[in-house]
Amino acid sequence: MSIIKKILSLTIILLVILISKTFATDLKKVGKFKDWEVMVMSEASGKVCFAQSTPVLQAPKKNKRDARLFVTFRPGEKISNEISTTAGYKFNKNNSVLAVSGNNKFKFDIKQQGFAWMTSNKKENIMVRVMKKGSRIMVKGYNEKGSQTIDHYSLLGFTKAYGTAKKACS
Repeated sequence: MSIIKKILSLTIILLVILISKTFATDLKKVGKFKDWEVMVMSEASGKVCFAQSTPVLQAPKKNKRDARLFVTFRPGEKISNEISTTAGYKFNKNNSVLAVSGNNKFKFDIKQQGFAWMTSNKKENIMVRVMKKGSRIMVKGYNEKGSQTIDHYSLLGFTKAYGTAKKACS
């Protein structure tokens, strides 16, 4: 899948979730599983299903942001386990965005339009396995001014949310 398609798809998801009440009728909440929820929406290319979560803790505390972590399935485009994140701001192009769980570190390869995601499906599959076994994952990023933020995501309910999202798009 082209990078531009990924950007457009992620932008659509964010717009639907955060901004547009008009499109909200196309977005359906399938379930909530502890700290994760599953959503399904329709696009021209077909159904899109994703598990998402918001941070249980953010640093710095005084800077509240609309951050989210996603695992998305797009069967019409033959895409599964697409991991993406938004920290609620545009990422600094000079610094890496990393997800850390225990000794496992995952670098997001692309940062654009306030989102970051990986380009390697192999790395995404490994990260999903780590998330299923873990209890927490941190996403570290830098805003355009170079200040670091850290979002702590609980993984309670992730396995059930992941399975539900995957099944909803199979």
